[in-house]
Amino acid sequence: MTPHRYLPGLCMGLALALASPLMHAQSVPVADAQGILHDAAGMTLYTYDPDAPGRSVCSGPCAKVWPPAMATAGAVAHEPLDLAAREDGSRQWAVHGHPLYGYVADVTPGQASGDGVNGRWHVARIAP
Repeated sequence: MTPHRYLPGLCMGLALALASPLMHAQSVPVADAQGILHDAAGMTLYTYDPDAPGRSVCSGPCAKVWPPAMATAGAVAHEPLDLAAREDGSRQWAVHGHPLYGYVADVTPGQASGDGVNGRWHVARIAP
């Protein structure tokens, strides 16, 4: 084996991180029958414990791995969804004040591999 055998995997991981929807506005999150929130592509959304109500603290490298569920400029929220402020003045979707994020390691709709990461990331839910 050559020392470069991990290069394709590293490149794929980097491509996923760079292709994150950090700056792309997303449609309104939706809940499935179990109350788990997903984006329009069916990808699971998460909350982050250190966030303050209505304010995201995940930026920079954090936001590359956990891309915020960005809202369009004119987005209007309806309970239980609302909007949270980001440090750059943009807004992202939130549920009950908790900002919502995707996870770059989730590659198929419905996958929830980010649940429980570092004891701070949780699948976003609403009552079904």
